[in-house]
Amino acid sequence: MSAVHANIENVSRRGFLKGLFATGGLVVAAEFIPSGAAFAAYATGAAKMAGGVVSDPHVFVSIDPSGLVTIVAHRAEMGTGAKTSLPMAVADELEADWARVKVVQSPGDEKKYGNQNTDGSRSLRHFIQPMRECGAAARHMLEIAAAQRWNVPVSEVQAQNHEVIHKPSGRKLAYGDLAAAASALPTPPADQIKLKDESGFRYLGKGNVQIVDLFDITTGRAVYGIDTKLAGLKYAVIARPPVMGGKLASYDGSAAMKVPGVEKIVVIEGTPPPSKFQPIGGVAVIARNTWAAIKGRDALVIKWDDGPHASYDSAAYKAQLEETARKPGKVVRDEGDPEKALGSAAKTVFAEYYAPHLAHAPMEPTCATARVSGGKCEVWAAVQSPGGTQNELVEKLGLKPEDVTVNVTLLGGGFGRKSKPDFVLEAALLSREMGGAPVKVTWTREDDLHHDYLHTVSAERIDAGLDAQGKVVAWRHRTVAPTIRATFVPDPKLEQAGELSQGVLDVPFNIANLRCEVGEAEAHTRIGWFRSVSNIPHAFAIQSFVAELAHAAGRDPKDMLIELLGPPRLVKPPAEYTNYGDPLETYPIDTARLRRVVELVADKAEWGKKLPPRHGQGIAVHRSFLSYVATVIEVAVDDTSPNMARSASRTGGSSRTISTASRSFASKNRRR
Repeated sequence: MSAVHANIENVSRRGFLKGLFATGGLVVAAEFIPSGAAFAAYATGAAKMAGGVVSDPHVFVSIDPSGLVTIVAHRAEMGTGAKTSLPMAVADELEADWARVKVVQSPGDEKKYGNQNTDGSRSLRHFIQPMRECGAAARHMLEIAAAQRWNVPVSEVQAQNHEVIHKPSGRKLAYGDLAAAASALPTPPADQIKLKDESGFRYLGKGNVQIVDLFDITTGRAVYGIDTKLAGLKYAVIARPPVMGGKLASYDGSAAMKVPGVEKIVVIEGTPPPSKFQPIGGVAVIARNTWAAIKGRDALVIKWDDGPHASYDSAAYKAQLEETARKPGKVVRDEGDPEKALGSAAKTVFAEYYAPHLAHAPMEPTCATARVSGGKCEVWAAVQSPGGTQNELVEKLGLKPEDVTVNVTLLGGGFGRKSKPDFVLEAALLSREMGGAPVKVTWTREDDLHHDYLHTVSAERIDAGLDAQGKVVAWRHRTVAPTIRATFVPDPKLEQAGELSQGVLDVPFNIANLRCEVGEAEAHTRIGWFRSVSNIPHAFAIQSFVAELAHAAGRDPKDMLIELLGPPRLVKPPAEYTNYGDPLETYPIDTARLRRVVELVADKAEWGKKLPPRHGQGIAVHRSFLSYVATVIEVAVDDTSPNMARSASRTGGSSRTISTASRSFASKNRRR
């Protein structure tokens, strides 16, 4: 991929407005419509997010005199389709011809565009409604402009496929012909905005729209962060402290400066834990190309002070976590009397589960280009949170928000890592050190893995009691993991409510005696969000343990799982439960939906079919980020597979480490 910076479609609000009004175009702002009763059935939860909704209008839609509709995408694109799906919602309500729609990427500015942090599976969930309202408002403004042009009631006109039609006479006006007049109209009040019925959708749910960057991506023309090129560009790689909280003791750069192409060595001051999204420090080698910078870094002679985490050993830490999980912890959910029920059970079963730290390892390692000159900063980077990146740069560089521009490129994968802009700050600091010359910081794959905000390590211990009929009468789950909050505040030793709300506080089982506990764990690495976040260890442990219980009771795992889900009901979790930031009344925990996806995936996978020797099936279900997901796996055991024998004693146990491949069915949240 070798596209140049000039091909990146990023627009400033000022430049966007100037160009559109100069040609008499229609500009429509989103989020000007009150969240009134008219849209109560489509609650998004966005209003409860910090920066999720802004009252100051910001530009999303324009139509120029040629009829070209330009829609601004304010969420980053990393393969999830957000850059297409949200503009598509606008275009559908606008009755725009998708062939005459252009999508441009917004720069970072949460004051203008609202929350831009593209993670948490919420881009469509939180913003489809505002985008639909935006498109519907633009459509109605075009209809009003046409009615005024023809001097007819607006009820007699209808926007349809990029033009407005006078229904009695059949007269038509193209969107481009109406753009200037429509732009002069006041925004229609909320009670005049009518959203389409689903039956009228042209694009939503139809599968007839390709992602907007598909051609460029598949032909190598797409611009990712690594593709940015500027005149006079310098290239940098950085040697960072190998241990979290470590710092530079001394270095010798004489050999590095002898590498052809190396121009300068710069020390970056680190930020002691909790470092949030700040650079962790190190020694940067700046050169005329990336290879020279890498070879220069290899030639550095560095002594590090590893600090308080110098003795961290992952094997010893694993044992420590597991030992903590075997002891009582802080009770976070308590129903009935689990201890008494465990003591009187006909049979007790326990299992321990361990999930190691996970690195994001996106296809495109983190990289950023920055130019800091004349009191202004401009960056080009693959970031999931452009608005958050702008805020961090403003604070780090001491600049005004209007003097910091964040141009968002396509992301070659993100998975949560690129919502943390430490790498962008590195590039900005180095550009300032280079007197305003643009600097591209490239992380090697080794850098990316070593200095990642790792997904948390976790130890889970679950004990259950069965009665004489094999029914589960007691359940006790202990979870131990360093919390993401350690990235932000000193010494938080317990998983937080948001993490526990991912499979622990909301465990959906119909068990009379149920307790969940959390144990203390210190963080020794930077910890960050990863796809599914804490659902990964919690679901792995809980659903694996259901299979252990089925085995202990001599029952079918699917039948055991459905029995544990119990009758159709809405689960009422403790008050601390966060529900991914959305109202529980809008997105309840529905056991009927959980059961339905179990039944559906079992049917699709032909659960219970006759299998070849040494083959088996497993089944699981979980509610993750408001979606209901069920999975069936088929496993074959060969002569090299480890012995998985279980104890046949009254009290049996086993230990598992996360590792599986699966086939799954997901029931997405749909408004009906």
